[in-house]
Amino acid sequence: MADSASVPWPIEIKVDKDRRLLKVSFDDGARFELSAELLRVLSPSAEVQGHSPEQRVTVPGKKAVAIARLEPVGNYAVRIAFDDGHDTGLYTWDYLRELGEHRDARWQGYLNDLAAKRLTR
Repeated sequence: MADSASVPWPIEIKVDKDRRLLKVSFDDGARFELSAELLRVLSPSAEVQGHSPEQRVTVPGKKAVAIARLEPVGNYAVRIAFDDGHDTGLYTWDYLRELGEHRDARWQGYLNDLAAKRLTR
């Protein structure tokens, strides 16, 4: 098991004024800006991820989605509620970090999935 002191911990999580960007800062100095659209279409919820890779859903039409609210979940995650009613994903600190570190590749993968399925943002 990893030493909890060595695991990066979020020290600030803020939603920008237009509700379309989540800013996350970690105690090791890493800072990430994650769009509401990215967070929504890559939600860790079963609704989006399914229960296996084959069940994963490509979510179209979320270009204008906004963050309605953040709800802390214990000391390990945040639930992000979106203005389209989706609120079942628990974004753990590790998942937020992973999205931040691999944002460009994850976004390109999403765009590729949309194109392959002839869907639009």
